[in-house]
Amino acid sequence: MINKFIGGLHEAVADVHDGAIVLVGGFGGAGHPTELLHALLDQGARDLTMVSNNAGNHEVGLAALIKAERVKKMICSFPKSSHSHVFNQFYSEGRIELECVPQGTIAERLHAAAAGLGGFYTRTSYGTDLAKGKETREINGKQYVFEYPLHADFAFVLAQKADRWGNLVYNKTARNFGPVMCQAAKTTIVQVKHKVELGDLDPETVVTPGIFVDRVVEVSNPQFSS
Repeated sequence: MINKFIGGLHEAVADVHDGAIVLVGGFGGAGHPTELLHALLDQGARDLTMVSNNAGNHEVGLAALIKAERVKKMICSFPKSSHSHVFNQFYSEGRIELECVPQGTIAERLHAAAAGLGGFYTRTSYGTDLAKGKETREINGKQYVFEYPLHADFAFVLAQKADRWGNLVYNKTARNFGPVMCQAAKTTIVQVKHKVELGDLDPETVVTPGIFVDRVVEVSNPQFSS
């Protein structure tokens, strides 16, 4: 019998290893799997590369991992977002690496990884510092930059509902990066607010099929995640 629900947060992240590349869903606070990130903080993995839309807010979630010196590198679109003082301090002191990637490019690099593509050309960033050292090509009279897929070891994703097969429904815009991150990682770990029975989810509302999900942990009353 397939049952992807496991006992708790700490069990869910137990095998995240030092040096892992971890995708983190969310757009600011929306869709951010904060409880999973705090379980990872307790677990102790180091030298992590974290991929997210931004570099954490206040001193929770990603920011807490950075403050604890667990993160070697951030790959994100908005490192200097609202209340990102922890990252700002670490970066100014040379204590963390940054790869700044336009938001749409991050999404498409993840999609390329999910689809097994070798990369893609995009006009975004051509002629800017973000394109330095990258292959460029003229196509139909316009200049493009080549971007590689963004593969990962783990994805941490927040969903609203899941059944034991791992089929996921998200809460409105909290779906943001979650669906494509589920497909781009070797292991997908999902924090979900409601566990439902098989058949309770309308197939037309399932955004992420369970085939892309490895583990689900129910957090009915999250302290941080929205």
